[in-house]
Amino acid sequence: MKDAIRHLDKRLSTLRPLMVSARPPKGWLRAVRDALGMTTAQLARRIGVTQPRIVELEKAEVSGTVTLNSLQRAAEALGCRVVYALVPIRPLAQVVHDRAEQLADKQLASVHHTMSLEDQAVQDKQANKELRQQFIQELLRRPARLWDEK
Repeated sequence: MKDAIRHLDKRLSTLRPLMVSARPPKGWLRAVRDALGMTTAQLARRIGVTQPRIVELEKAEVSGTVTLNSLQRAAEALGCRVVYALVPIRPLAQVVHDRAEQLADKQLASVHHTMSLEDQAVQDKQANKELRQQFIQELLRRPARLWDEK
């Protein structure tokens, strides 16, 4: 599992700089079409649809309702390629570790509260730190458990 996360993090890290590239205000389709000097009627003919459909398609891209299939067809007609990826804001390994820490802290708080009520709380900060790390490592051994609750 750790190797899979590391491998995917490595592959996706090259895409992270693209996250700062905002979509043009009128969308990528319109930006590329305009840069090529192509009209909506010309693009429509290349795809095999009507000119009003291209206007709808460009509006759908801007509003976020365009389908990947439609976007792909238009991109090909413009000599482009659609590149689709989910790019994590933070490395996946960090997301998993942070989630394990969050759940470990939640579990420890519950245990600490119960033990305090029974006047059995562990006061040793080092022991608490070690117990926290043990919880985290246990959670990381079975990462599917990390996502069972909010």
